[in-house]
Amino acid sequence: MRLLQEQNTAENDKDIAVEDDLLLIEDNGVTAKRVCGVPVYRLNTYCTWTMTSFQRPSTMNGKNIDRDAKTYQTYTKRRDYEWQIVWRNVLAFIYLHVASLYGVYLIITLKSKIWTLLFAVLFASLSAMGVTAGAHRLWAHRAYKAKWPLRLFLAVLQTMAFQNHIYEWVRDHRVHHKFTETDADPHNAKRGFFFSHIGWLMVRKHKDVFEKGASVDMSDLEKDPIVMFQKKTYLIVMPILCFLLPAWIPVAVWGETPWHSWYVAAMFRYTLTLHFTWLVNSAAHIWGNRPYDKYIGATDNKTVAICAFGEGWHNYHHVFPWDYKAAELGHYSTNISTALIDWAAKYGLAYDLKTVSEDMIRKRVSRTGDGSHPLSKGEANSHEDHHHPENPVWGWDDKDMPEEDRKLAEITNKSD
Repeated sequence: MRLLQEQNTAENDKDIAVEDDLLLIEDNGVTAKRVCGVPVYRLNTYCTWTMTSFQRPSTMNGKNIDRDAKTYQTYTKRRDYEWQIVWRNVLAFIYLHVASLYGVYLIITLKSKIWTLLFAVLFASLSAMGVTAGAHRLWAHRAYKAKWPLRLFLAVLQTMAFQNHIYEWVRDHRVHHKFTETDADPHNAKRGFFFSHIGWLMVRKHKDVFEKGASVDMSDLEKDPIVMFQKKTYLIVMPILCFLLPAWIPVAVWGETPWHSWYVAAMFRYTLTLHFTWLVNSAAHIWGNRPYDKYIGATDNKTVAICAFGEGWHNYHHVFPWDYKAAELGHYSTNISTALIDWAAKYGLAYDLKTVSEDMIRKRVSRTGDGSHPLSKGEANSHEDHHHPENPVWGWDDKDMPEEDRKLAEITNKSD
């Protein structure tokens, strides 16, 4: 039985027929009908298949398929991966959310000081910038370059966020882009909203995550002394910056009680930043439009973009992961991270900002868009037999990045 993983294999195969969202693959008298509802190139071990024995059809041209059945046999494809729950993480998340709910109670009942809430929001925003402008756009995708003062500043902010050190964060994220929505994707969205949102942190990673992760080039981070220093000192510095410092400042500066400060400025603030980040992995792979590529799971979601400081334009981002804006438009109201990078570039701290030309966008929208982009004139581009030949890339220096993209990319604030 042949379950196709690569679309270029399917292009010339005479024993395959696709009818809308129905896939039939025929081999030796056995036909498999897909019932998991995903495009052929997104198949993995979590698809459920109905196997039916048919008479071998005399012809299989286009949609003319002989479905006269002799006998029927059905079974469900067994998973080759069983979740192993990490109970330490489960208990930690339970405490974190209970504590955060208590923090919300202190806020809405006005038991905590208003300055504590404002401080929590400010601290959360700064730490989020360390993830979005730092770990994500700078280090994971190399969408721009930064001088050491900016890199140090972003590394401190990213440590405040406590989402693992930069090196691990980047490795997982590059694997996510290279092998999105497969077993090698750490937060595979095809396993459901809960898994891609928080569940992936409660179980041990699939073996494919480690195997594919080992193939991702991380040499650029290994040459960055700031990244490697953070990695070595993370377990010492992170608790101070993420929990102790934000809990101490309200007590020391405006006389908040230690109890209230802990649950509002530390617990509530930290949980809020986690969920805003997680929405990119979950909601932005389910709800929204796919203006640039309707064949991938990532979507453009304005609500997520606002919550995650510009990271919700996810369909665009997966198509052009090396764009420093992570979006086609640079509106600061829904992309605060871009505002920070532009400000840094103005003062010479950020440079070589990569972005996508209008011509590249027009061509991609015309070829693979879902019809929601203004350039598509409201028509989904379903007339083309597109088999998604593009190799996913994690960012600018990915070896699989097409040379044409490098030539057509626009680079601003170039280094001297």
